[in-house]
Amino acid sequence: SEIPIIDKENYIKIYPLENRCLNGAMPAKGLVIDESSGSSGAPTNWLRGHKERARNTRFIKFGMQKLFGKQPMFIINAFALGAWATGMNIKMSCLTFAKVKSVGPELDKIENTIKQFGENHQYIVMGYPPFLKYFVDQTSLNLSKHNVSFIFGGESMSEGMRDYLLKKGVKKVYSSYGASDLELNISSENDFTISLRRALRKNITLRKKILKYTGALPMIFQYNPADFLIEITDSGEIISTICRTDYVAPKIRYNIHDKGQILQYNDVLEILKELNLMKQITLSKTDLPILMHYGRADMTVSFFGSNISPTDVQEAIYLLPKLSKITNSFAIKVTEDSTGDKKLIVSIELTEKICSKNISVNDFKHHLFVNLENVNSDFKKGNEMANNDNATKLIFFDYNTGSFAKNDIRIKAQYIN
Repeated sequence: SEIPIIDKENYIKIYPLENRCLNGAMPAKGLVIDESSGSSGAPTNWLRGHKERARNTRFIKFGMQKLFGKQPMFIINAFALGAWATGMNIKMSCLTFAKVKSVGPELDKIENTIKQFGENHQYIVMGYPPFLKYFVDQTSLNLSKHNVSFIFGGESMSEGMRDYLLKKGVKKVYSSYGASDLELNISSENDFTISLRRALRKNITLRKKILKYTGALPMIFQYNPADFLIEITDSGEIISTICRTDYVAPKIRYNIHDKGQILQYNDVLEILKELNLMKQITLSKTDLPILMHYGRADMTVSFFGSNISPTDVQEAIYLLPKLSKITNSFAIKVTEDSTGDKKLIVSIELTEKICSKNISVNDFKHHLFVNLENVNSDFKKGNEMANNDNATKLIFFDYNTGSFAKNDIRIKAQYIN
């Protein structure tokens, strides 16, 4: 408690890399230097030593075997390659226990790999959620004939989007929570956390008893407190300390400015029993604590006193099957005119085969914003305060046009305009 909270601004950007290493020096060998994607600004360099990578490899192997069993895995790494942290570290870590082909976010290369190696493999495609949806929407493969599962990371996914992917023939969809700043796999989803999230989606009373914040459902993970000490600030931000030794550049009380909540496993079971919801839950094999991850603390737009996150909008979109089917990506922004009137704008990038001239905004706008009100009760109050149908706007863009032409599929999408 005597150590101040650190982050990029007061620590990473101020002190040189060497000063942040043990004994004030970078190791002469065995050091991997990679960088974050730069989705929130300029890319930052991160250092990972040999022992640290070995520990991370064991942790990833353990987690993957818990999710997919010990039968052989064929991992297709669709994360961005090059100097970026996730793609290269995933490749190095998974080589010890699986067949790995790193193709980056390339649809054709994934298709060709599955076609050439055939149906007798357990394929696990790893990537960011927008690319995984793009893949299932565009692929010529009949995914139901192949054993293809997804591991995603970097951003959240609504249960509606998970449903969408599973209906397309994907066998399993799991998320891993990590950060270039800290560790690539701090915690992960499992069948228990997914069943709990789905129970929360169905039951308002359960949401009121468990969730601390309104809006879209948080991602839910279990983590090992012997590896990561996680604190939550009064404002709800996640503070992480890596408890493992042998890190080249240790992180103590590091704030990546994500919003979260911690619950104890047995406390959650008591609430589920009280509400007679245990039949909806797949019990965990451990009683490890639960991390509720609500997304980036600073990734919201403000509209008449309500804070709206990209996760809220994603959930509202996936509550409309016809809209989610034609959506490739989206963005939100709030504008203010010279008279002070605010407008909330949701922009949707359509999939490649859909033309905006053939889509009517009026077919979707009302239902989208009603869904957003149901997802985010604060927005409902704000929208009532605005009391003007013109205060909300839905715009469709053809694929890779307008502000979406700047998107780079290799890194996390930009959801705030």
